[in-house]
Amino acid sequence: MQVAQTLGDRDLTFILRRVTGLPGPLQVDVLTHRGTAAGTLRLGTVPTGVSADRAEGSSVGTTTSSVSVKLGSTPGSHSAALDIERAGPWELVVDDGSRTARIPFMVPGRATSPPELAVFGGFVTAGVLMLVTLLVAVRARRGVWVLLPAGGVVAALAVAVTAALLSTSLPLPPEPGGQVDATNDNVTDPYSVVRPVTNDYSRPPASLELGSYRAKAAERGTLRLSVNDGSTGLPADDLLVHDGALMHLLVIGPTGELWHLHPIRTAPGTYEVQLRLPAAGHYAVSAEFARRGGGIQQVRSATGLTVADGSARGGPPTLSAELAPRGPGTRTIDGVPVRLSAPSPRAGAATTLIARVGDTPTLQPWLGMVGHMIVVGPLDRADATSPTGMGQAAQGAPVWAHAHSMGGDMSSDSTHDMGGASAHDMAAMRQGGHPGGDEGGMGSMSGLMPLNGDSPADETVAAYGPDASFVYTFSRPGYYRVWIQAERDSAILTVPYLLRVAPAAGVAK
Repeated sequence: MQVAQTLGDRDLTFILRRVTGLPGPLQVDVLTHRGTAAGTLRLGTVPTGVSADRAEGSSVGTTTSSVSVKLGSTPGSHSAALDIERAGPWELVVDDGSRTARIPFMVPGRATSPPELAVFGGFVTAGVLMLVTLLVAVRARRGVWVLLPAGGVVAALAVAVTAALLSTSLPLPPEPGGQVDATNDNVTDPYSVVRPVTNDYSRPPASLELGSYRAKAAERGTLRLSVNDGSTGLPADDLLVHDGALMHLLVIGPTGELWHLHPIRTAPGTYEVQLRLPAAGHYAVSAEFARRGGGIQQVRSATGLTVADGSARGGPPTLSAELAPRGPGTRTIDGVPVRLSAPSPRAGAATTLIARVGDTPTLQPWLGMVGHMIVVGPLDRADATSPTGMGQAAQGAPVWAHAHSMGGDMSSDSTHDMGGASAHDMAAMRQGGHPGGDEGGMGSMSGLMPLNGDSPADETVAAYGPDASFVYTFSRPGYYRVWIQAERDSAILTVPYLLRVAPAAGVAK
């Protein structure tokens, strides 16, 4: 499991490796990016959940294993091992000395399904009765007694074969931690606690509430967020790791600068992230997350943030020339040349955007993807090019979108990269088809897709690109602000662009 966390000023990725035996070690890798400050993290494991067994529930909430991890000033991977005693829901507690993040994870138990028990029991019973049949046939004077154990053999074999044939069609029980709330009991044996059913586990949407943010421009402040259930108002503590994070927070400032952050979970339904917002003005905020049994949700804050000017002289906010939005073409971000190709986007038609980041296939998967694209619009030209009002314009923009480039071709020739795929195309691929009828489409996905149960590539693999392609359909004409994000040399590059989308063919301007 890969989880990105914005812990103070550090952007970290935690990789939790599979626990292969119980009790056994949990291997944790901490990946740092360029600019990460050196320091020490304290990692700990805490069992959570409830159980009908009082003795098993006695350790809930208690740190059972802990270890220190020293982070260097250069990007890299830092490993640690913690002890896991039993199956069930757990939390990885990460403490940097001033704040604590709590990352929920699941250690599944090994359970035998009822059909498997019937198959094993039927064959074992048939074997025993076969020996009894032989014994009766040798020692009994009347052959009729042989029919009794022989009939039992036939019945046991019938049960075993029937269970084996029906096992593929019987529904699985709901997955603890994925479809239903996890407890120690249903994780250890989901069949004995929750019967196989076909109910819909969807949950209502959640609301996003922002706490007060008192920091002024250029000051460090903490933004607290509450995620509440839409039907009860209670804290929604059922967020799942989605695209490598529990929550993806997008903040757009008055100058058009974008922050893509991953708040830490500090308590049930409560998250926080540290910000140093550089300019006074309005900031638009949205969050993307997935609820257990409720699917992926993108929730935009109804209020956003308004940051006061902290300088004595005041003045309008400014944005460096490097980060100023431009149309498609070549530009340089953090010393890396980036070229965006977006041929004549038109409303209602799928558009392929290709960003070439650098000149070598050295992109790293960030949040499990080669590239990310954030889209906000449509806006009129004045708002889209405003140097001070982009945050307010984004607050009311009809469209906020987050698209992915999922191509994973680890070769120098990236012209055949699959790139971003629509939801329809991805669904077709999951069912064994090919998007757009391209027979070779799946081949370029092989670099990121795990094979034979292996884990997908993480940020330690720098072998993708340099092209990151996206497929997106702009629903309306107008001006759109677009940010392309990719990781290279352990640094996250954010490249802003301004796109004009023409009206649909045959529609008057």
